Amino acid sequence: MNALLITGTDTETGKTVLTCALAAYWQKFVSANFGIMKLIQAGIGDRELYAQLFVHQSIDEINPLYFDAPLAPPIAAVKEGRSVDLGLVWQKLQQLQVAQDWVLVEALGGLGSPVTYEFTVADLAAEWRLPTVLVVPVKLGAISQAVANVALARLTGVALKGIILNCVQPMSEEQISDLTPINLIQSLTNIPVLGCLPYLDNPRDLDKLAQAAANLDLERLMPSLKASVKIK
Repeated sequence: MNALLITGTDTETGKTVLTCALAAYWQKFVSANFGIMKLIQAGIGDRELYAQLFVHQSIDEINPLYFDAPLAPPIAAVKEGRSVDLGLVWQKLQQLQVAQDWVLVEALGGLGSPVTYEFTVADLAAEWRLPTVLVVPVKLGAISQAVANVALARLTGVALKGIILNCVQPMSEEQISDLTPINLIQSLTNIPVLGCLPYLDNPRDLDKLAQAAANLDLERLMPSLKASVKIK
C-alpha cells in the first residue's frame, strides 16, 4: 500500500512535525508526486499548515472531514448536528492513493482517540489496513505510553512498522537517552525505534525538516524509497 498512517501516543506528540519532515524529504529528494491527508480535523491547525508548506493540494483534499470545535470528532459532530462520515474519508483517501505515488496520512490524537462512538484510531488503522508509525514524545512517562500504545496496536491488529521519538523541546543526548532509552523501549514492545526527530525551532523550514527525516530509518517507512537519494 502506498500510504503511511502517522499516529501518536496522544495529542501534541509531533505527528504533524513527522508528517512535514517526511513530506519535505520526499518532495526534495524523491518526487513532487505525493499527497498528505489529515483524516479528520477539529479546529484550525494541521490542514492549514500543510496547505501553506505543500501547495499542490486543496484544503478539501488534505482534510475531507472538518469540524469547528476542537474536540473529539464524535463530540464535535453532535454539537454541529452532523455525523462522522468515515465513508467519505475512505473514498477521498482511495482517490488520493490512485493519484499520488505516496500518501502520508495523519491521524487525530493517539491510537486510543475516538473517531466515532464505536471506533478509535487504532480500529480505523486496522480496518483500513494502513501501515502505521507511532510517534512517542521524549518526556517523562514516554516508556509507559509507548508500551500501552503498542499493546493497543497489537490488540486491534494495527500493522505497526515502528516507533519514532520526537523532541518536543530542546534536549541533550543524555536527556533523550534517559527519558526514552531505545533498547528498553524495543525490548518491552518488540517494535523497532526508527529514529529520533530533534527539536525544530522553526517547524516550517523545509530544508531542516528534510534533513531531520534523512536521519530516520526511511526504508522501513517508505518501501519504494531508493537508498541512493539519502542525504549524505
